[in-house]
Amino acid sequence: MHPNPIFRKTPEGRNIAFAREIGFGMLAISTPDAPLISHIPFLLSEDGKLVEFHLVRSNPIVRAMKDGPVTARIAVQGPHSYISPDWYGIDDQVPTWNYVAVHLSGDIALAPEDGLLDLLDRQSEGFEARLAPKQPWVTDKMSEGVMERMMRQIVPCKMAVTQIDGTWKFSQNKVDTARHLAADHVDGYGIGSEVRLLAAMMRTDPET
Repeated sequence: MHPNPIFRKTPEGRNIAFAREIGFGMLAISTPDAPLISHIPFLLSEDGKLVEFHLVRSNPIVRAMKDGPVTARIAVQGPHSYISPDWYGIDDQVPTWNYVAVHLSGDIALAPEDGLLDLLDRQSEGFEARLAPKQPWVTDKMSEGVMERMMRQIVPCKMAVTQIDGTWKFSQNKVDTARHLAADHVDGYGIGSEVRLLAAMMRTDPET
């Protein structure tokens, strides 16, 4: 997380809502050799205290959980873009990068395998609902025996969330006129991901 507290004033409820909406992040744990990282879709409870996800059974992170819970972090990335110092309309500025990121920290553990199908159904239901009016895909559409065979390759997991941190870096350290002017330039030709969404967010108050 960015050390400047001006970028970290967003209420926890907004951090939770953002992570739930994205539903995809980078799971990382520490090892003596190097961090282990997996990119995962997940479900986050409304109160932000429980993350549910699944991993391929052969994933090294699964092996790390065989002996019990493991401390981990899930980094959820939002829109981001390079910010040119010319875009502020004021002198003596330097380049930077604006972005949104939320980190979920806690202990991950293997979950009971008899809950795997329910987890997959709830995941697909949530994401399929966003594709309306498309008819939702459901596991019942799978041929007999196919879903069961595929499920043997994955395991359900959970994280008990103990800490939520968010960075919403929107040039809040600049005067509003400079920040809004930079947002206009981001909207026009930003360099990054979902730059128009970032521009819109730069025009709002991240502390609400």
